[in-house]
Amino acid sequence: MGKLREVPTALLVQTGALPWRMGRGKRAEVLLVTGRRSGRWMIPKGWPIRGKSLAKAAALEAFEEAGVKGTVDSRPLGNFRHTKQHLTFGLLDVSIVVHPLAVESELPKWPEDDQRERKWFTIKKAAQAVASSDLKRIILDLKSRVARA
Repeated sequence: MGKLREVPTALLVQTGALPWRMGRGKRAEVLLVTGRRSGRWMIPKGWPIRGKSLAKAAALEAFEEAGVKGTVDSRPLGNFRHTKQHLTFGLLDVSIVVHPLAVESELPKWPEDDQRERKWFTIKKAAQAVASSDLKRIILDLKSRVARA
């Protein structure tokens, strides 16, 4: 009997926005939202949208989940793996491509305001608030992208 080989499977891809602004003292701040079921701090994220780039889809997720609008950078900061609890399919491993979004307006009401909390953090505190070590790194990397802008 031959040796069984592990067959690599392609990860599903989601898109995510890392909303940021210049806060008090000219320090960059990051906006995080809570997950609907988990209540953990996370970035706005969702599935790709047909006819839109990942960056534009990320901007739409930021509007729907966090109530912010702004300029999204088409150059991703990176990606991280996330295990998503899907109602129909159970646990799914996804790769989330993260695009920075320079926030220009914050709405008092937005589509998911009754399902999530949103909160501004310093970059350091945002990195501490999220569970994923790869997302922590991406958040910390935002500092150098903002400094170059």
